[in-house]
Amino acid sequence: MGKPPPVNELKRIVNAANYSRAGLKAAFRYEAAFRTELLLAAILAPLALWLGDNGIERVVLLSGLFLVLVVELLNSAVEAVVDRIGPEHHELSGRAKDIGSAAVFVATLYVAISWTLVLAG
Repeated sequence: MGKPPPVNELKRIVNAANYSRAGLKAAFRYEAAFRTELLLAAILAPLALWLGDNGIERVVLLSGLFLVLVVELLNSAVEAVVDRIGPEHHELSGRAKDIGSAAVFVATLYVAISWTLVLAG
């Protein structure tokens, strides 16, 4: 076994965990879409574990749910930065928000396709 990580490294890990917790809390508080997707994931995750016939199927079903949450968090971060820059409409700001929204749509499409293929198979 190697040496334990230095105290500074442990402090960095603890700080990173606290920033992550704060980000999740902010997303839950301010982002209605994240709350909705989290609720759906909470409902669908147990179903994924029950309906998947094996470990691979369960992972496929669950991974899509996590993917949607991750992409929604990134989309919310992009939107927050764009809104921070200013309230006036700018073509690039609108494009950034639209692309973030498209990413969430693609992740959601992955969930629909993967669940359909796994459950129909």
